[in-house]
Amino acid sequence: MVSHGDDATDLNIILLYDLHPTWEPHEIEEMVTEVNLMQAALHDVGHTVQPLALWDDKIEILLSPFRNQDFVVFNWSDGIPGVPRSYDMVAGTLESLGFAYTGSSREALAFNDDKRLVKALLDRSDIPTPRWHVFEVDNPDGWDCFPAIVKPALEHCSLGLGPESIVTNSEELQQRITHVQNEFQQPALVEDFIDGREFPVWLWGDGTVEMLPLLEWDFSPYPDLHQRLLDFDSKFCPNKHEVAFSVAQLGQAELKQLEEIVVAAYHLLGCRDYGRLDVRLRDGVFYVLDVNANPDIAANNSLATACKLAGYSYGQMASRLVNLAWRRSRH
Repeated sequence: MVSHGDDATDLNIILLYDLHPTWEPHEIEEMVTEVNLMQAALHDVGHTVQPLALWDDKIEILLSPFRNQDFVVFNWSDGIPGVPRSYDMVAGTLESLGFAYTGSSREALAFNDDKRLVKALLDRSDIPTPRWHVFEVDNPDGWDCFPAIVKPALEHCSLGLGPESIVTNSEELQQRITHVQNEFQQPALVEDFIDGREFPVWLWGDGTVEMLPLLEWDFSPYPDLHQRLLDFDSKFCPNKHEVAFSVAQLGQAELKQLEEIVVAAYHLLGCRDYGRLDVRLRDGVFYVLDVNANPDIAANNSLATACKLAGYSYGQMASRLVNLAWRRSRH
């Protein structure tokens, strides 16, 4: 095989992504644009790429023309269209069909989607994470830590987060808990709001894990406490609330401390190939806010920037993820 370093660059790839019938035309166009960029980047490295759009739950039918031993599936799916919280089901189907696929296993994706389980495991493993409590009802008696942030307990991609998610007193807390429970029909996770520096920490590897060059979100344009977070709008509607990132500046001792924490969390939560940990620093403590298995890796994402700093093009980055999956399937 042709190789770049230890990575084969002539693998056959199925680029699997989801398109939702309920999306607006511009949302579908944006996703297709990202897929085209990824396909071109992988092609430039040397791979053959077949994009496949998942519109429903018929994954087996969609993949039936392809032999599992001939292809690696780049799992860029966020779940089965129309099926809430089905992040893990795509990976499970790929595994049952015998395909090598990028990213975390079905079990890891299902676990990571439940913030209650993640927080409890981090606590038991002595990995710093903000103080937290899950409210099944809208009575916040006993919570006395403000400012706090209120999140849906079972969502990802910052769904349900906005400026109103940060609360500064018991009355605001109760209102926000009620909103989350009514809007999302699930428990509310309340956390101590860590008003400090935030880092999107990217790791990659399967077994041996590497922390990529560190970036930092810049909240300096936002003096208002309620704007100093990465909410849904800042990720997916940048014209409404744009937050920029830059290369982080930390001392060697701080970098070592951070790396030990995030690598431990990556392994603990079963991440494979790549992952992003959202971490905030306050009073010398790095707090793990969230562990993201299979996070977004679009061309304008912070992962592409971190990889560029490490000397990888967008295509080389994606090729490395494919190779990690391919090598795992051979063992």
